[in-house]
Amino acid sequence: MRRAQLKLFQNLIGRLSAHDLRPAQFSALAIINQNPGLMQTDLARALAIEPPQVVPLLNKLESRALAVRVRCKPDKRSYGIFLSKAGEALLKELTQIAAESDKDATAALDNQERDELLRLLKKIYRD
Repeated sequence: MRRAQLKLFQNLIGRLSAHDLRPAQFSALAIINQNPGLMQTDLARALAIEPPQVVPLLNKLESRALAVRVRCKPDKRSYGIFLSKAGEALLKELTQIAAESDKDATAALDNQERDELLRLLKKIYRD
């Protein structure tokens, strides 16, 4: 499983590097898009990383004007995270790139095998 994961990641990393992004940054964009206004601690949890690791990740996204942190009114110490219009546009493009990467990586499988692989991976992920 590790070798398959490495092959998939190398393919995706190569494609994302053309946009100067890493897989964690792409994942962060997708999570923020699905959960506008989420807190940094929630993003860390969703990415399965330690909260301090979120800061440099968000700094990179903000420096590229892909995401913004907005101070929350109820708790002035907290920030909600949102995608910018540029972040939304890039995420749309990257989602297509990731789908193409997945398709290329599973090219040796027929549709039924690919569906079964996805079903089994989802089962592993949920447990």
